[in-house]
Amino acid sequence: MEYEISLLVIMAGVAFVAGFMDAIAGGGGLISVPALLFAGLPPVGALATNKMQSVVGAVVAATTYARKGYVDFKQLGVAIITTFVGSMIGAFGATQMDTDILLVLVPILLIGVAAYFLFSPRLSDDARAERLNFALFAPLMGFTIGFYDGIFGPGTGSFFTAGFVTLFGFGVTRAVGSTKVLNATSNAAALVFFIYAGEVIWAVGGAMIVGQFGGGYLGAITGMRFGAKIIKPMIVIISTAMAVRLLWPQIIEIFAT
Repeated sequence: MEYEISLLVIMAGVAFVAGFMDAIAGGGGLISVPALLFAGLPPVGALATNKMQSVVGAVVAATTYARKGYVDFKQLGVAIITTFVGSMIGAFGATQMDTDILLVLVPILLIGVAAYFLFSPRLSDDARAERLNFALFAPLMGFTIGFYDGIFGPGTGSFFTAGFVTLFGFGVTRAVGSTKVLNATSNAAALVFFIYAGEVIWAVGGAMIVGQFGGGYLGAITGMRFGAKIIKPMIVIISTAMAVRLLWPQIIEIFAT
């Protein structure tokens, strides 16, 4: 199927905005996935193509954070591996399992993340004492959230960031930088599965990659420039918006009956 140049340009612009938002607080899929569906892609093709373009933005953002010292790749090594494995298993599970329960559970978790970042006065860019041993529990977190990203996806960045802050005492900006690394890992793992299944729409994904390069870089620069002052409110807003978006069909159904 061929796509008009004007549509590809629009999708590149969409990816720029999504990449910018994702590099600061996650949630870029709130913009990119509906746009892909609106452009006429089938649901699975939209998810696959979204993974293709978002992995680029995540890599650009992670690299940008790393260059400024906000990422320790050696520390994250085992978690990167377990995240990849978890996401691969989750992507396979998405084709085999009924994920309807996640439509209720995930919004509740996202509201919890939003409430934590909204009402916790201690959250800043300063590191705090870890509550759990990083070497032992970070790989488990990577596998669990990676699995979730492969099987469903919305809110993955928020969950990673909340985990780094609450469990391991990371400062907010360092948490986001580390999140981008694991986000890129989980997206890449799911993408491998989708490419194998032949679900990626390459022309649209290629156009969106161009936008993700700029959005991911500018978003990371903005996140580092303003730190917790911008990251905290954006996580609250984006997590809440994702929860509402996921609950919206149920809300409409309730009022329609």
